[in-house]
Amino acid sequence: MNTLELKRSFHSLIDSIENEKLLSAFYELIRKRVSVKDGKLWEKLTDEERNELLLAFEESEEDDNLISNREMKKKHEKWL
Repeated sequence: MNTLELKRSFHSLIDSIENEKLLSAFYELIRKRVSVKDGKLWEKLTDEERNELLLAFEESEEDDNLISNREMKKKHEKWL
C-alpha cells in the first residue's frame, strides 16, 4: 500500500468509527506519535538503562529465552 492508499484507508477507518472515546484515544495516540522525534526516548535513558535495554534485546534473539504468549498470560493473569 502506498502513502496515498494508506491515507485514504486511514480516513475511511476514522470516518467509520462512531465511538467518541475510541476516536479520542486514537487521536491522542497518533498526535503523540507524530510529535515525538525518533530517538528522543533513547536520549532520555541513562547509560545503565541503555545497556540493560540492549542486553534484553540480545537475549530476546535466543529462542531459549522466550516464552509463549499463553505462558505469559498464565503467569500474569491476575493483572489481566
